Amino acid sequence: MGHLKLEILCLVVGSVVALLALNIDSALANTGSNADEEGGPVFVKEPPSKVDFSNSTGAEIPCQSRGTPQPEIIWLRGDGTAVGDVPGLRQVLASGALVFPPFRAEDYRQEVHSATYICLARNSIGTIHSRDVHVRAVVTQVYDTHGDQEYIIKGNSATIRCKIPSFIADYLDVVSWHDSDGNVYKLDNRGVFEDGKFVVLPSGELHIKDVRPEDGFKEYRCQTKHRLTGETRLSASAGKLVITDPQGSTAPRLSGDTQISGFARMGMKGSTFGLICPSQSFPPGIFKWYKFTDGSSRQPVQLDDRLKQLGGTLIIREAKVEDSGKYLCVVSNSVGEESVETVLTVTAPLAATVEPAVQTVDFGRPATFTCHYQGSPVKNITWMKNGKRLPQTEAVIRIDAVRREDRGMFQCFVRNDQDSAQSTAELKLGGRFDPPRLTFKFREEVLQPGPKVSLKCKATGNPSPEIVWELDSKKVTNADRVQVGQFVGENGEVVSHVNITNVHSNDGGVYRCTAISKVGSATHTGRLNIHGLPHVKSMDKAQVVAGSGMVKTCPVAGYPIDAVIWEKDNRVLPINRRQSVFPNGTLVIDNVQRNMDQGTYTCVARNAQGYTSRGNLEVQVMVPPSISFMSFGETAFAGSATQATCLVANGDTPLQITWSFEGGNLSSHLGLKTALIGSRTSMLLVEPVSLGNQGIYTCTARNAAGVANASAALEVFVPPRWIVEPTDRAFAQGSDAKIECKSDGFPKPSVAWKKAAGDGPMDYRDLKGSAPGMRVEDGNLVISAIPKQAEGYYLCEANNGIGAGLSAVIYISVQAPPQFEIKFRNQTARKGEPAVLQCEAKGEKPIGILWSRDGKRLDPKPDPRYTIREEILSNGVLSDLSVKRSERTDSALFTCVATNAFGSDETSLNLIVQEPPEVPFGLKVLDKSGRSVQLQWSESFSGNSPITRFYIEYKMSKSDWNSGKDRVLVPGSQTMASVYNLRPATTYHLRLVAENEVGTSEASQSVTIITAEEAPSGPPTGIAVEPVDQHTLKVTWKPPLREEWNGDIMGYYVGYKLASSDKPYLFETVEFSREVGKEHHLMISNLKTYTEYSVVVQAFNRIGPGPMSKEVAQHTAEGKPDHAPQDISCTTLTSQSIRVSWTSPPLASANGVIKGYKVIFGPASSWYDEKTKEIKATPSSEIILHGLKKYTNYNMTILAYTNGGDGIPSTAVSCHTEQDVPGPPTAVKASVMSGDAILLSWQPPSQPNGVVTQYTVYQRTVEPKESEATSQKIPSFQTTYEISGLKRKERYEFWVTAHTAIGEGQPSKSATTSPSNKVPAKIASFAEKIVATHRDEVKLPCQAVGVPAPEIKWKVKGQMLTQSNRLRVLPDGSLLIKEVTRKDAGDYACKAENSNGHDTIMHTLVVQAPPQPPSISLAGATGTAITVRLKSPSDSAPLHGLTIHYKQDFGEWEATQIPPNMSEYTLEGLNCGTRYQIYATSYNSIGTGEASDILNTRTKGQKPGVPSAHKFIEVSQNSVTLHLSSWDDGGCPMLYFVVEYKARHQSDGWTMVSNSVKPSGNYVVLDLSPATWYQLRVTAHNNVGFTQAEFEFATLTLNGNQVGPARTNDNGRGLLLEVFPWLPEWVDYNMIVAGCAMIVIIVVGLAVICIAVSRRNRGPESFRLRDEGLYAQPDMRGMTLKREFRDELGYIAPPNRKLPPVPGSNYSTCDRHKKGMNHPTWNGRRPAAATGVPHTYEELANGGGGIYYDDHPPVPPHAHSDDSSLYSKPPNGVPGQDEEICPYATFHLLGFREEMDPSKGSNGLTLPHGSTTLPPPGHGHHRGGSQSAPRGSNTTRYGRGPVGSGVVSSVAGGGTVGPNGIINPPNHVFSPEYDDPANIEDEYGYNSPNRRGSLGRRSMGSMRTVPIPESPSPPPPPPRPSDSPNSTPSHSQMNQSNDSKESNELSEAECDRDPLIRNRNSVSGGAPGNMSTEEMRRLIENRNQNEAHSIPNGLTPYDTVNV
Repeated sequence: MGHLKLEILCLVVGSVVALLALNIDSALANTGSNADEEGGPVFVKEPPSKVDFSNSTGAEIPCQSRGTPQPEIIWLRGDGTAVGDVPGLRQVLASGALVFPPFRAEDYRQEVHSATYICLARNSIGTIHSRDVHVRAVVTQVYDTHGDQEYIIKGNSATIRCKIPSFIADYLDVVSWHDSDGNVYKLDNRGVFEDGKFVVLPSGELHIKDVRPEDGFKEYRCQTKHRLTGETRLSASAGKLVITDPQGSTAPRLSGDTQISGFARMGMKGSTFGLICPSQSFPPGIFKWYKFTDGSSRQPVQLDDRLKQLGGTLIIREAKVEDSGKYLCVVSNSVGEESVETVLTVTAPLAATVEPAVQTVDFGRPATFTCHYQGSPVKNITWMKNGKRLPQTEAVIRIDAVRREDRGMFQCFVRNDQDSAQSTAELKLGGRFDPPRLTFKFREEVLQPGPKVSLKCKATGNPSPEIVWELDSKKVTNADRVQVGQFVGENGEVVSHVNITNVHSNDGGVYRCTAISKVGSATHTGRLNIHGLPHVKSMDKAQVVAGSGMVKTCPVAGYPIDAVIWEKDNRVLPINRRQSVFPNGTLVIDNVQRNMDQGTYTCVARNAQGYTSRGNLEVQVMVPPSISFMSFGETAFAGSATQATCLVANGDTPLQITWSFEGGNLSSHLGLKTALIGSRTSMLLVEPVSLGNQGIYTCTARNAAGVANASAALEVFVPPRWIVEPTDRAFAQGSDAKIECKSDGFPKPSVAWKKAAGDGPMDYRDLKGSAPGMRVEDGNLVISAIPKQAEGYYLCEANNGIGAGLSAVIYISVQAPPQFEIKFRNQTARKGEPAVLQCEAKGEKPIGILWSRDGKRLDPKPDPRYTIREEILSNGVLSDLSVKRSERTDSALFTCVATNAFGSDETSLNLIVQEPPEVPFGLKVLDKSGRSVQLQWSESFSGNSPITRFYIEYKMSKSDWNSGKDRVLVPGSQTMASVYNLRPATTYHLRLVAENEVGTSEASQSVTIITAEEAPSGPPTGIAVEPVDQHTLKVTWKPPLREEWNGDIMGYYVGYKLASSDKPYLFETVEFSREVGKEHHLMISNLKTYTEYSVVVQAFNRIGPGPMSKEVAQHTAEGKPDHAPQDISCTTLTSQSIRVSWTSPPLASANGVIKGYKVIFGPASSWYDEKTKEIKATPSSEIILHGLKKYTNYNMTILAYTNGGDGIPSTAVSCHTEQDVPGPPTAVKASVMSGDAILLSWQPPSQPNGVVTQYTVYQRTVEPKESEATSQKIPSFQTTYEISGLKRKERYEFWVTAHTAIGEGQPSKSATTSPSNKVPAKIASFAEKIVATHRDEVKLPCQAVGVPAPEIKWKVKGQMLTQSNRLRVLPDGSLLIKEVTRKDAGDYACKAENSNGHDTIMHTLVVQAPPQPPSISLAGATGTAITVRLKSPSDSAPLHGLTIHYKQDFGEWEATQIPPNMSEYTLEGLNCGTRYQIYATSYNSIGTGEASDILNTRTKGQKPGVPSAHKFIEVSQNSVTLHLSSWDDGGCPMLYFVVEYKARHQSDGWTMVSNSVKPSGNYVVLDLSPATWYQLRVTAHNNVGFTQAEFEFATLTLNGNQVGPARTNDNGRGLLLEVFPWLPEWVDYNMIVAGCAMIVIIVVGLAVICIAVSRRNRGPESFRLRDEGLYAQPDMRGMTLKREFRDELGYIAPPNRKLPPVPGSNYSTCDRHKKGMNHPTWNGRRPAAATGVPHTYEELANGGGGIYYDDHPPVPPHAHSDDSSLYSKPPNGVPGQDEEICPYATFHLLGFREEMDPSKGSNGLTLPHGSTTLPPPGHGHHRGGSQSAPRGSNTTRYGRGPVGSGVVSSVAGGGTVGPNGIINPPNHVFSPEYDDPANIEDEYGYNSPNRRGSLGRRSMGSMRTVPIPESPSPPPPPPRPSDSPNSTPSHSQMNQSNDSKESNELSEAECDRDPLIRNRNSVSGGAPGNMSTEEMRRLIENRNQNEAHSIPNGLTPYDTVNV
């Protein structure tokens, strides 16, 4: 029953185990499936093989890979070591990229910037390497390129090279060539290379075809481009051609060392190559190109579109790899031949692909990877596996049987010297290959004999393993008591058992279970101990190979065993150092030797009782064979015999000796025999020896112990023997000859050909130079186009060093027809001299010669001047044709014909009879200037010799041709040239002479010219530059030398620039001073501080500017450094000293010479407080600061200072002083807690001097007697300590010390007390000042002791605490306050009380919050600065500083920070005359507080003021000088002037002279006509705005006189007499005109009054005057607006009030004015007004300026009687058309609500002073144009200056500027130029279709001449919302100013000019308030005679000046 239960239990357990195993197997299967999805690394973005970059740009090399899991990127050097970051030079990014940042040249490191890198990617699958990445950084260096100088014979092709320094040559490309004539020859990127004269070759050379003499006059510069930086640069020096005339015939010769070395070219596939053949000769040679194929044979290059030939240069476009090879250029002429070889290597980018990319192979199956590669050349192939080099070097790698360790990443690398490529493949194992793994192992056991034993092992694996059992190294098999079993479980697990029944002691021993499969094995070993006596089991004989080691464990059974020993020959081992015996019975013998170790060994086992057991082991030592040296002895020759002996010197017998040949068995037919000599020797016999016996022979010896091999090589030497023996041959001349000569032998014979030097078969010499085209190819003699000179005896020799060799002598005959080497040539002869024509024919004799002339047979008999002579030569015939005296008619073509039996040939000789050229003719002048003249002529007869040059001879008219002439050389090909270096304004005679090689012609007729004037030829003298201040230089100079003026000096241009800059000069103009010897000067301002400037000066005259002077360099004065010192570092030395070091700021920012440095330092905690900072100065760049606070963080800044002041401080750096021993604790309390305990409390040290690490509490007894102090260590966070175990009657003393890392500090004050049973309330906490931050939580401590426990009570600011959620008392008595506010600050009292006493402490709580807003007010303002006054509120938290925010209207906010203690601050560098908004904030350690109110203010400044004409203008004959300094700048610096002019009679527009005239100095307007009237318009600009003024002047006559008036002024008398001729002369015409005008005015006035009264009673209500009147105007003084109407009347602010226009207002803002919206205005005096419809905005004329019906206004009394014509008339003869009037000078009261109602609106109403006349209805003025009518062609209304001055000026808008600077009012000022205010444009958002007029308006301009004292000011504008006193600036309010319509040019004060109204009584010099009505009327209607002189400044109040 028990057994049944046990079996059931086992069954259940087995099921559970099987189930678990199944789950585990499934999990493993899932894991395997996931693993199948894994992939090795593959590069996604592989780095390039070559990376070149400039140090100014840097480079980033990408490297990205993919795989599962994601691979890791690591960069390696070429040697395999990992790459790390080098700060500033190299960095590896997280993305895998390798980054080289830009670096300085001095930071270059070769190991970083010129190295080979490899990107490595790895994951759990494997590792891959990228291709080699060759990185090369190029440091920017100064370099220059130079053009080469080429010597060339005329008529040849030249090649000019661009010399590039070697260190930069790899990065520069020649892109073009430039010659001195301005021609540019660019590199043809398309590769077409048209056959022109100038061609840029692909390699950068300039190819010049057919060089002529004129090519030598040019210079050639190459332009290069840097491939890395893109910089282009012309060569520093030019290349030149040195052209020489041929000195007779010259054979072709190669330039340079080409003859020796040839050329080599290398480039990429697809590139364009130019193979040059730099040869020159005379006559010019013929070029032929060949390419070598099949080693030594050559073929002519076939030319096509891809292969072209330019001269001697072969162009190869779109090069292919097949184009690689050796090219031969052969150049020949009639004299000789030369050749040069060029090796072309065309490379193609390497690429590799491994197939298959992923390969899955089952275990044990073969695998193959094939590497397919492309590109050229390929130097080697290598393989890597998982980043490790494999030995394979072939393209295919094979694995015969895949193992587990073979899985991973395989890579194929293809490399050459410049490039590399790689490809990746992955090898995966198919299925699941798991090596055996033991999942269950048996345990070692100790058992008693008798029971059964079961040993079990379990194993898993794929495939399933087999388990084998061993006992003491012997296999366990089934026996009677032993059973071995094995089965496979359901989960695939192999289970094996060894079951032993009735176990015996002999069954004990070492058991081993081994799981074996083809994938691997796994082993477990364990001992089974069975109690019993020792028993040594039997041991089998052991066979050991000599020299190896032996290990044997004694098989001992029984238990326990006390000892196991080994014996040999009754001696206990070990007995030597090679033997070792271990306690478990293992014997180890190293390097076994037969004579010492062979024999019987005994194992002895013993137990503690002394029982022993013995067992023997027989050991046999076997010796393997070894072969002594084997060789074939001496050299073997073919036909002889040889042998090799193989002797096995050592080794056990029997031996087996065998032979093999080249790895295979011996073959008997090769004559090989073997013989065994004894048991140890074998001999190989080779008889007879033949070439087939050559190879490697191997002898192999075998026995039971091993195998030995020995090999020897047999070399067979064979003497040469003929294969093809050469024989005599005959060839026709010109054919290709080939004679074979072949032999064989070993070594392979070398074949050499030689040629006999003479006629006989002897004295043979090398072939070189024997004949052109002769070569040896593969032993054969080849002669291309065999010439006659190749005929003779030849010797062919074959030799290999074996024997005498072979030789054969042959004769080669060349059968040649007559042949002339030169088919055509030119021959020259000089006229009158003899000439000889020769023709030499070579060939087989006899040869006949015939001569002909121009195709006709030449017979010398009729003409005795001709003679023919023949001479027989060894190789032909020489014939001479002689001409006794050459004449011009002898120039002809002579032909020489030679004939023999083999054919005929002819040659032509062109005889040219040369003579000097004839006289050139047709010399004429094409162009001339001050220093040159261009001539042209016609070419005469050249004399049959090319004209080599012309000479232009010239002289001054006063010189003669013999001594005073100069020459200009002109190339003979030109018929036009220029003569330079002439003197201006000088008379010259010029003539022409022609020259050829024969002589020169007579001179041509001369021509006469006079050169023109020129600009000055010399610079100014005495130039000096001195610094005035930091931004200004003063330049002084004197005029040039008088002879260098070349005219009248008009002025000077002064140029200046930075001395270090390459930019052009900035010039300013200075007027010429006519005082002799006077020094000129100019102040140059707005310069940089302490900067060196270069200054030049040049004079100019009418023609233009002269040469610049030499640069004068000068520094401006020193200023403050602009940059702070750099690289600041601080080092703590001690607890009270710090070393600070730095480097100086950049030299460019020093602004002077740095005198030293200031170190500003202070504690960081109070850095904001200037009082805590200290300053130390030092001249060096290092300082040690002493006396600092201990363990304190210090901030420090450093600034540099110069003579100009302190520079900018650096950013603060921090440094902490070292720790020191702390100070004493601040206070100590000893509080009695009970009769034996005391609570000691203390406060931390006020000066901890470091981090307090602990406290030490000391105590001692002081009463009744003193005792030694004891101490106790307390942690640093604890400040209380309870001391117990004390005695009541003793008095104790306590004190405390603090510790830092340095040591123990000073002791605190002592506290004494005695324990007591009566314990009153005592507070152990200390009263403190506690600082809390706003909104934080704070805890006020109050720890109390006492018996009974005291009651804690808190008072807050004297009041009992009422607890709440925010304020509550904690259990320990402390008071907790949450979210502290400012109101919580104050005193907090804690009281502890019990029955025995009470105690109280007082805490002070300080709450720190962001500061309160400061107050800001205006302290002052200048043109460019505003000073504000600041007041900061006091607060608990120290203020760290203030921030001032400011901006101008329409600008952006700017901010600046200032110290907290500064009460005033000045904002500098502001724009002049500009409105600014300013507010301030303050900040502390908590944060930034609220902003202050916004301060609205402006800088000072006005628009420019107009000067008087006589101060501003200075006239001359052809120019006018403007004294710009006479303008008033209005308080703001002038920006620039715009200068325009036109002639007074000119009807079209103005001529712009310049729109950017600098405001300094004078300005000259040139190119004016003498004695001419001009109008000048000048506009002056500054930051506030601009002022425009017009002037009239007349230039002087040619004699320097002033121009008289254009017309006489007869006061209109002449015109009046023409109309009314009957008037007597005594009539005063002025009175008549005045009287008529008065009558007209009275009549019109009465009519208007009548109409007004009529409409008041009966007209429409909308046109009636209100009863109460709009204005109360008693005698025109009050002019007040009634309250009820003023309430209804909306005050409309001027545009500067920042309010939008009200509908109906007509403010024409400056913005509109600038937009050019020109509205035409109505003029009541124009004919259009005759319709009876007056304008709604009519104004009265100024100062009695009445209406004039003639063309002229009345002449003022001060004018001359005949000057009235100078006064202007209205344009087009129409009176009243006034100048523009800026509406800002007119104040409107607008905004009646009725205006908005079309039914109530009036079309217009104007209320002049005292007027009640209403305009008629119906008029609506349209605002379609500008605010004023445009000027006509003659809109000149100017006052008259002094008689004869010629200068009259005008202020735009009317008014003249007289010579005294007074602005006179215009003749017609008041015209209705104001638009109807009701007609508002759509631009303001009010679209009014009816264009209504305004009901209530008055023009302040119409009051200008009305004397109304105490006139009221306009009502103030309504307050804006932001003006309320309690308003705070918000963000939106701060930005509202940008939305206003305010103009940047007109201020509010300028528009609301109240003082002008209040000062109206200043007109006409008296108190006009006493005037009668008649006087006022006269004042309005008539011009007061003295008015122009009585008005101050020439303006009336509220006068209008057009701006």
